[in-house]
Amino acid sequence: MTALATPVATGVVTTSFAKRWRASIALAAIAVLSLMFFGLSVSSGDETSFSLSRSTDFFTIPDFSVPSRATGIVLSLLALGLAGYVAVAASRSRKVGLWLPIVFTTAVLLALLTWAGAGKDATSIQVTGLLTSAIILAVPLVFGSLAGTICERSGVINIAIEGQLLFGAFLAAVIGSATGSAYVGLIAAPIAGALVGSVLALFAVKYWVDQIVVGVVLNVLVVGITSFLFGTLLRNNPELNQATGLPSLPIPLLSKIPVLGPVLFDHTILVYVMYVIVTTLTIMMFKSRWGLRLRSVGEHPKAADTVGIKVNRTRVRATILGGAVAGLGGAFFTVASGLAFGKEMTAGKGFIALAAMIVGRWTPTGALAAALLFGFADSLRQQLGIIGSAIPSEFLAMLPYVATIFAVAGLVGHARPPAADGQPYKK
Repeated sequence: MTALATPVATGVVTTSFAKRWRASIALAAIAVLSLMFFGLSVSSGDETSFSLSRSTDFFTIPDFSVPSRATGIVLSLLALGLAGYVAVAASRSRKVGLWLPIVFTTAVLLALLTWAGAGKDATSIQVTGLLTSAIILAVPLVFGSLAGTICERSGVINIAIEGQLLFGAFLAAVIGSATGSAYVGLIAAPIAGALVGSVLALFAVKYWVDQIVVGVVLNVLVVGITSFLFGTLLRNNPELNQATGLPSLPIPLLSKIPVLGPVLFDHTILVYVMYVIVTTLTIMMFKSRWGLRLRSVGEHPKAADTVGIKVNRTRVRATILGGAVAGLGGAFFTVASGLAFGKEMTAGKGFIALAAMIVGRWTPTGALAAALLFGFADSLRQQLGIIGSAIPSEFLAMLPYVATIFAVAGLVGHARPPAADGQPYKK
């Protein structure tokens, strides 16, 4: 038995080792390209200006400038050093922490931002606006990645996050328009997501259908249903698709703090709900009996069943709960943004949320950090357009997705999903 098991274990270690080396090589190549284009290619006399304060802040922080070439070189060398750290970790068979892909991607994006603002003396990069926009754009990604975390911790793969976001956006717009209240639409959004989650639970848990196939089908189904209803019901009844928006609710005093105030404490209620859900899930998932049961059915369902835990019932409830959380994130696209519903308006955010879940290693706080990184990349795309970057708009539109690939590449061979993820439990 030992003689047979040893080659298998060695093969697994060798494969993981090779993946880590490929990841370090990929990251090193990205860092070298960053050094060449965002550092060495910049004129030595150029500077990049940054602005931090708003006129409504308690006090003003003066604008400042940094040498563009030196800053780009330092940030690129930092990224190159992190790639070397991955190589050292691979040689010693050590795991790389969650911080590394996030810091690496942030360094490259900041080098890009510094390069884009080089020599533009009349235009300052609005740091507060950049970070505030990053928080806002990360909202659906946070909710989507939390939904995936809940489902996959219970052993159910949720590929249908995109459909749950889209259906949540649709129902929030329709109910909000019909009632004339964006808050009622916000309440309707998680119901829509829960409906999609219940269908996923039905086929994945009860009928043992391949969970990835079910998720893909549900995405296509929701796109078809919402597109059909948009072209018939909403087009013939425009009063059901009005732009009803949630008001901003700045927290007194805290919202006036420079930089931190507008970034964290001047948003709609949906952002504050996001804070509460992330905190609650973190505590519940790792500090409560519910969380222990949830994680046990995702890691070893048979052992959980032997101690009296209802495995399939737990999975069904987790899948529906995850769908509701994703549906709530779908409200961002309509009532939280003050927009009417449009066909396929989620634009692949559900799949970026899946990547955030993986980068975050199936934890609520990790998913939050990864989603904020991708939101920052999306916000950076907008900032580059404002300051008049030489990068074509088509490439700017790719930036959030490229950042997603970079971050996931940093975790190749290291992210381990729950052991029973995607495996139906058959008694």
